[in-house]
Amino acid sequence: MEPFRDDSGLLTPPEAPAVTSEKFQDRSGLHVLLFMLTFVSTTLVGAEHYRFFLLGDFVGSQAPMPYPALFLRGFWYSVTILLILGCHEMGHYLACRYYNVDASLPFFLPMPILFSGTLGAVIRIREPIPRKKMLFDIGIAGPLAGFAVVVPALFIGIAMSRVVQIPPQTPGTLLGEPLIFRLASWLFWGSPPDGYALIMHPMAFAAWFGLLATALNLFPIGQLDGGHIAYALLGARSTYLNYAMIAVAIGISYFSPSMVIWTGLTIAMLLLFGPRHPRVQDEAAPLDWPRVALAVLALAVFIVCFTPTPMQPVDLLPR
Repeated sequence: MEPFRDDSGLLTPPEAPAVTSEKFQDRSGLHVLLFMLTFVSTTLVGAEHYRFFLLGDFVGSQAPMPYPALFLRGFWYSVTILLILGCHEMGHYLACRYYNVDASLPFFLPMPILFSGTLGAVIRIREPIPRKKMLFDIGIAGPLAGFAVVVPALFIGIAMSRVVQIPPQTPGTLLGEPLIFRLASWLFWGSPPDGYALIMHPMAFAAWFGLLATALNLFPIGQLDGGHIAYALLGARSTYLNYAMIAVAIGISYFSPSMVIWTGLTIAMLLLFGPRHPRVQDEAAPLDWPRVALAVLALAVFIVCFTPTPMQPVDLLPR
């Protein structure tokens, strides 16, 4: 969800403004174009993931099937990751529609040179969100909607994965394993013996990427989804949490270089929008207990999805 900014201080629009024809107007052609480009880029990357999955080695051998057939196998990854990202952003969008807060349709961001094939997706919220419960509902709807898709994709993908023997001193990239990923892997495959590793099916890799995206969005800082939730829960006190979480992010980056770029972008976001969350009209009013319970659920989702070291280059030696 794209951050919004309030330069005027206290927000005063009514809670349920009348629907106007000017709201929710989009250039649908641009959204369709970006979606199709992202579909192609993620399918290209997905084909490489499937080649790796079929071969079960780490030396870049030739694919055992013609590339057109391999490209079609890339749908395992592309359809899964686009479904996860799309449901996340549509959760935000539909919550905006419910509260009549003007927002755009999702913008999908293609990036074929990355191992993910995409930089994710965003929506643009085009007006301030006036009340705390609206901010909370819009902020939490995306991660929960995306997580509802990630979980079945993860378990299905892990079930289709396989355990293979790793050649000694083989270079590779070690992926961090969130708690829910470890649970799914253990349920289906137990603990691999020494010198063996789980080769993820492309659907499982898409779910892994979805877990990472969900966790980073739920990080309670700034105007990330977690920052919106924290502000709705803590009010002005969430500013202190922002400073604390920046320190935590910097500390994680010190031990995990793969988090440096994300930490840098987070710091840039705070410098651009300021450490204080844009105010809502009822900032001092407490959240009701059902929403507090949902905030606890969001924290639990963050815990099971987060890994402090998403990627780490290693020589995959037998244990």
